[in-house]
Amino acid sequence: QRIKDAGMKAGCGIKPNTPVEPLSDLAGSLEVSLVMTVEPGFGGQKFMVDMMPKVEYLRKEHPDSNIEVDGGLSPATIEHAAKAGANMIVSGSAVVKAPNAAAVIKELRDVVKKWRVAAS
Repeated sequence: QRIKDAGMKAGCGIKPNTPVEPLSDLAGSLEVSLVMTVEPGFGGQKFMVDMMPKVEYLRKEHPDSNIEVDGGLSPATIEHAAKAGANMIVSGSAVVKAPNAAAVIKELRDVVKKWRVAAS
């Protein structure tokens, strides 16, 4: 609450080995809940699809919340994250290394939008 009282938005994230329940307990008072889909620290890691049950759990418990995923997101992995319920995507390497970054961003957005519409 102190963060919001200071005029900022609050978010919290969990690493792959952190249980999702503590984040879920906070999610109702956050603007964004982040599930890391790689171990934080450096780019270019492989997407951890086994983190998707955490995203699914958060989406089920907090259907109107912003759920973000970060790590290994690309056109090849976005479907997993969007289908699980992520509506905010962090994609570094897949965008900056792409010959056409704008096309990759559009593709990621389009897949997320498709699943958000399907869920509503």
